[in-house]
Amino acid sequence: MAGGDTTRLEGIQACVFDAYGTLFNVATPVEKLAADIGEKASELGVLWRRKQLEYTWLRSLMGVHADFWHVTREALDYALKALAIEEAGLADELMTLYLKLEPFPDASEALAALRKKGRRTAILSNGSPSMLDSILRHAGLERSFDMVLSVEDVGIYKPSRRVYRLAMQKLGIQDAPSICFVSANTWDAQAAAHFGFQVVRVARIPTIDDGIPGKPARVVESLMELPELI
Repeated sequence: MAGGDTTRLEGIQACVFDAYGTLFNVATPVEKLAADIGEKASELGVLWRRKQLEYTWLRSLMGVHADFWHVTREALDYALKALAIEEAGLADELMTLYLKLEPFPDASEALAALRKKGRRTAILSNGSPSMLDSILRHAGLERSFDMVLSVEDVGIYKPSRRVYRLAMQKLGIQDAPSICFVSANTWDAQAAAHFGFQVVRVARIPTIDDGIPGKPARVVESLMELPELI
């Protein structure tokens, strides 16, 4: 366990998961087309993801919402233009693959273990409902969750408190610490912790917490550590 603390989280009524980067590998599209993209593939993947997140934050601050599919395409178009990648049809292929993201190897088994223990599970994601439905069906995980919640219900992106409050409302949970929120994104994990959730951050890549309010309750290296904490 990355954080070293193996004590159980108390009072948890439901486990709520981020999707992109936590359960599903957002690098899947670029990895699958890396040979076609060439030497700029890695740089494209990083820039695409960075602009995708930046656009969600900027649109939230501006009060000009567009769904995650639209934002993801805007970010991809920017990244391709910035890197002078002009291959015909590439953008459409990458976007199609974004609907078929591969789950991380630990996701299915960890979710099954939580369900076996009788834990309620949900997704709380920036993704639009149709995007989430597609990746869940592709991964065969559509029956692994009691609820799949999208920011489209509130019209603003994480880390708005309105998004985290949505999970409480939909799950019928009155006390924020009764939710274990799971994310591999440092900013998401910390914002959710600041909101009041008991947060488990998955250290998908070696990193440190961001310099913003909120501290995860636990940091793990794999989702397989989660069932023993709940």
